[in-house]
Amino acid sequence: MTISQGHETVLLHPAVDALVTDRAGFYVDGTFGRGGHSRLILEKLDESGRLLATDYDPEAISAGLQLMQQDARFEIFQGSFADVDVRVAELGFSGKVSGILLDLGVSSPQLDDADRGFSFTHDGPLDMRMNPGSGHSAAEWIAVASEEEIANVIYEFGEERYSRRIAKAIVRERALQPITRTLQLAEIVKVANPAWEKHKHPATRAFQAIRIFINRELESLEKLLVKALSLLAPGGRLVVISFHSLEDRIVKQFIQRQSKGDDFPRDLPVMTSAIKPLLVKIGKAVKASDEEVSQNPRSRSAVMRVAEKPA
Repeated sequence: MTISQGHETVLLHPAVDALVTDRAGFYVDGTFGRGGHSRLILEKLDESGRLLATDYDPEAISAGLQLMQQDARFEIFQGSFADVDVRVAELGFSGKVSGILLDLGVSSPQLDDADRGFSFTHDGPLDMRMNPGSGHSAAEWIAVASEEEIANVIYEFGEERYSRRIAKAIVRERALQPITRTLQLAEIVKVANPAWEKHKHPATRAFQAIRIFINRELESLEKLLVKALSLLAPGGRLVVISFHSLEDRIVKQFIQRQSKGDDFPRDLPVMTSAIKPLLVKIGKAVKASDEEVSQNPRSRSAVMRVAEKPA
């Protein structure tokens, strides 16, 4: 996630320092954004190092193509990071990747551009797609989804306890007129939400949930985590920055499971030496410093976790 004034990248140096252990290695930046992490990774690599990046957002791809022209060690393609294994295989680096970086969530350029439909404070078309040229927009989904489906999405992906009340209000309002604008939806949610959290817009959780659902963000994350096990080289690093409790929970539990090694029956006596973990946790979860949070308020919820494939 590219954050705050000047679109400064959150946890920039901690993430890249944790990721790059081999200056001649092959790395993957699964969430290019505006290239903050990628540029620093390239600075850390020597002439034989390589970096493959991907992003859904066409504006991110445009920025990445410019970087490709400037640096022959860099390549980017448009698509989900969950499908990066295909390109890695084509390049001959399956099982040879030195590090994979994921910087999850929505970027400041996306939030700040009202036309992208992510903001509940600036009016724009209710889109929310990372790639506006693919899939259904939030407005299209809201127009046809059942009240139960809307409620389930807002509860599951937004952890919003008033999801059913909000869904009922959305369905009631769409019967009167189509819901096609961000501020239109934000006002519906705002009125329907009886308990506003301090310092948080009452539509925050609902918008977050719909965005995650529309872009299948958690599904893509789970797919990539599994694929990372076969993509990484021995000693390769997995670095994930999350901005949502559901994302962080998925990453944390995945690393915990893979750190336990082979899934032997609980009652089977097994020597510790026989247990082969597929990942080893590196350090504790890292959060943005007080200084960074003061400069970049959106980095407040950032959590970085690092794991390494045993040699």
